[in-house]
Amino acid sequence: MSTKKTTKTTTATTATTAAAAAAVTPAKKTAAPTKKAAATKKAATAATKKTAAAKKATAAKKATAAKKTAATKKTTAAKKTTAAEKTAAPKKVAAAKKAPESHAALVRRARRINRELADVYSYAHPELDFENPFELLVATVLSAQTTDLRVNQTTPRLFAKYPTPEDLAAAVPEEVEELIRPTGFFRAKTKSIMGLAKALRDDFGGEVPGRVDDLVKLPGVGRKTAFVVLGNAFGVPGITVDTHFGRLVRRWKWTEETDPVKVETAVAALFPKSEWTMLSHRVIFHGRRICHSRKPACGACPIAPLCPSYGEGETDPEKAKKLLKYEMGGFPGQRLKPPPDYPGKPAPPLAAG
Repeated sequence: MSTKKTTKTTTATTATTAAAAAAVTPAKKTAAPTKKAAATKKAATAATKKTAAAKKATAAKKATAAKKTAATKKTTAAKKTTAAEKTAAPKKVAAAKKAPESHAALVRRARRINRELADVYSYAHPELDFENPFELLVATVLSAQTTDLRVNQTTPRLFAKYPTPEDLAAAVPEEVEELIRPTGFFRAKTKSIMGLAKALRDDFGGEVPGRVDDLVKLPGVGRKTAFVVLGNAFGVPGITVDTHFGRLVRRWKWTEETDPVKVETAVAALFPKSEWTMLSHRVIFHGRRICHSRKPACGACPIAPLCPSYGEGETDPEKAKKLLKYEMGGFPGQRLKPPPDYPGKPAPPLAAG
């Protein structure tokens, strides 16, 4: 009996153990997928975080790039603004060049230029030294192809020896040539001044005539010389078209003419007759001191806003200032005996030059 009971008990225990084992196995099988899902979810979360971090980094880089781009644009804009400010005058000039100018507008601009020049060169005057119409006539003839300064350094000895037309007419040509040699072309000039001296002696009683028609008949005397003499020795208004005058009025678009007589006619139509002589002085002064032939000092020009040719020369103010000549640049003028209101220094005599 006891053996059978033991056997039954053992069998029951084994069955219970087997049942328990059977119950545990499905639990393990269920737990395994759960852990795998958790791991997958964790990996997905990590990937999501990594993606978010990458996006954040990308956004940061874009923000930095955007800031740099904005700074660059700001700098570029600032440079463009500065450049625009520096080139404002040339752009205005360019616009003026493109826009056609009516005759009325031309007259207004030309007269305004004349007023501006009158303020700058209130002391403008003929730059040849002379005491009477005869000396001015001879000096003007000698000034061809040379400077007024060289003429002024030469004429004192000439007029000391030949003070009147009669004296010069009776001179020995070789002696006159030697005296005026510094002015250049001395042989041709000797012929001219001696010829006009003889004409004054023989045809005009030794006096310089006060009419342009008479003056242009004298040897070596053209309209330019005639108007210099009439305007400055007789007070008769006239326009003196020398190389400076012609160059400047073409730069200012007052006329496109190159023939001196046509230039004279065109410019005379823009101004009242009373202004002609002083206008000539002011324009010539400006041409000699600032608006030079090869390198005009545009950056130091008082009429730059009115000039359609602004920019042909040096526009930097400091560099342009170094190009100024005569009293404008702090140097001696052209006359040995300048008028009392002249702000510069007298020119030195020939021996000191």
